[in-house]
Amino acid sequence: MNVLCLDLEGVLIPEIWEVIAEVTAIEELLLTTRDVVDYDELMVHRLSALTQNNVNFSTIREAIEKIEPLDGAVSFLDEMRVRYQLAILSDTFYELALPLMEKLGSPFLLCHRMTIVEDRIVGYRLRQNDPKTEAVRSLQSLNLRVMAAGDSFNDIGMLKQADKGFFFNAPASISDRFPAIETVSTYAELKDGLSKFSD
Repeated sequence: MNVLCLDLEGVLIPEIWEVIAEVTAIEELLLTTRDVVDYDELMVHRLSALTQNNVNFSTIREAIEKIEPLDGAVSFLDEMRVRYQLAILSDTFYELALPLMEKLGSPFLLCHRMTIVEDRIVGYRLRQNDPKTEAVRSLQSLNLRVMAAGDSFNDIGMLKQADKGFFFNAPASISDRFPAIETVSTYAELKDGLSKFSD
């Protein structure tokens, strides 16, 4: 059976940090991996903004628990489970994403860890360097055929490494730079693309 690796934010749920930015009214948190290529640079910026604005983790968790999957995401995943093994490969953190996993049917998730002390986010630990690409490569080393979809700069390696990769609703500022990667904008288009490759 084939494996389908999906990014989380922007593909199945809204961008978590954009929701946090809205709740906390911190404009600096609107930046995402669609805007900043260097993930460490982005996270340092985010943690600095949280510290400067005295935002605790409980406030962030309350905001996240109100997030709902994107329209059609749950039914899309339900259909995909019939044909693929599913893996969610994300550069988010378990502490942020786990409240949302049940809403998506509890798929397998690989992401990072935050360091939280006295209700404050004080740091983070990456699972490994270039984790999405390495996860796809590892699955392929088991003689599995891997397909993938994502929407951001941090998905490029995963999409290139996969046997078939798709940009899903990615901004033109990203997708236009990588014309070799097929672009789709809806779950119906993604399902169609996957079915053509799987047959």
